[in-house]
Amino acid sequence: MSPRRRLAVAVVCAASQLLLGLSGGCASTPEEGLSARSAFDPRYRSVAVSVFRNDSDMRDFERDLASSLVHEIELSTPYKVRSEGAADTVLRGSIRRIDLVQLSKSPSTGLANEMMVRMRADFEWVDLRTGKRIVAREGVEASALFVPSYPAREPLELGRLAAAEQLSRDLVGMMQSEW
Repeated sequence: MSPRRRLAVAVVCAASQLLLGLSGGCASTPEEGLSARSAFDPRYRSVAVSVFRNDSDMRDFERDLASSLVHEIELSTPYKVRSEGAADTVLRGSIRRIDLVQLSKSPSTGLANEMMVRMRADFEWVDLRTGKRIVAREGVEASALFVPSYPAREPLELGRLAAAEQLSRDLVGMMQSEW
């Protein structure tokens, strides 16, 4: 093959690779493929976080969850947390169930070595301007492990806070746009 011909083939190959590389890049919207745009809907700017109704026998979990939700929304989304009168949207729901599950126990004492706090909640995210639901889910579950036995002696509150934080991350993740 002549040097001229080799150069022409090299130019065509380089051009085709460049075109393939450009076509496989970022899409303008997440629906089209990879996108540099936010996964959160730009129509909304703020969220009010209601304290969830607590249908379980364990008190104060709803406050832990509300605090965790505020923190997670401010940390992970472009939205600002506002009062319901000043917000575009509201996030509200119910804690349906909280269970303490014994995972293991000491063979010598019979006391719990490892425990799990399991929370189940329903929630909805509503556009306050239109009254329409943006997202709603039932039976969202989160759990966290704590070790109440010696030597760790972790209190129930540690597992409770960890479960509320996990549930908050899951709920805020569900606030992302449908792809």
